[in-house]
Amino acid sequence: MRQTQPSLDLLVALDVLLEEGSVSAAAHRLHLSEPAMSRTLGRIRKAMGDPVLVRSGRQMVPTPRALAVREEVRGLVEAARRVFTPPGRLDPATLVRRFVILASDAVITAVALPLLSEAARSAPGVTLHFLPEGHGDQHALREGSADLEVTVVEDPAPETRVEPLMRDRAIGVVRPGHPLLSGGPVTLERLAAGEHVIASRRGRMRGPVDEALAARGLERRIAGSVPTFGAALLAVRESDLVGMTPERLTAPLVRALGLVTFPIPLELPSMTLSQAWHPRYDADPAHAWLREQVREALTTLDPDHPPA
Repeated sequence: MRQTQPSLDLLVALDVLLEEGSVSAAAHRLHLSEPAMSRTLGRIRKAMGDPVLVRSGRQMVPTPRALAVREEVRGLVEAARRVFTPPGRLDPATLVRRFVILASDAVITAVALPLLSEAARSAPGVTLHFLPEGHGDQHALREGSADLEVTVVEDPAPETRVEPLMRDRAIGVVRPGHPLLSGGPVTLERLAAGEHVIASRRGRMRGPVDEALAARGLERRIAGSVPTFGAALLAVRESDLVGMTPERLTAPLVRALGLVTFPIPLELPSMTLSQAWHPRYDADPAHAWLREQVREALTTLDPDHPPA
């Protein structure tokens, strides 16, 4: 004899039958005819190898086996309903989640404090892990090793969702009292004459500034490179080195270190900072909450310096 295979429909019917204790009442709740409900009870009995409900006078009572699985059946039905119910508005206070955010050191410095503070205030069950960008990040979103990437997105994977958040531009930065600050405006010639430190996680020693200077027959001396903007700004504070940094993104750190900034006398392209994620998280309310927090932290960053 062919055995009846359990299904979600049978679990739902069993849950209602055990709650109502009546085939006719269960049929009414499930919008079925009584004969159809009786046939469903027959399938349940075959699947479980148990009568499930037996007549006692004018009523039906559950068997010991039915009573033993009653709470488990209810839990399975409720879990299934949650799976197939569209998510409502998220309550961050009840959210328990670990998020991995991949970003440059400048982004981490700018957003870590506001994000951690907001999580502690409104979502104490959320844990944020910030990871620095590296050489093996191309597939981090696809493989799930990172939930969100916040960076200048230049060549995203075809399926990656990208949301531009803010534009920024490079500015020069030196310590207070630096010789470059005296003697009038910073010209290209005076800029090129200084010793420079570059922030590059890949150790690059040339960039758009060098190309623009070369087009004018100038070349700057680069003393060296460091992998982070934070390290470059610390080096600038303790020396006569000249650095360059994103104007809005690193403004809080520049202020904290007491450094002085100046415009670079070149037409340089602005940079667009974006957040990127895999489409698997498009409809995830928790991930949408995270994106909202990052958006808020970056778009309100240093309001005294509007986008370039």
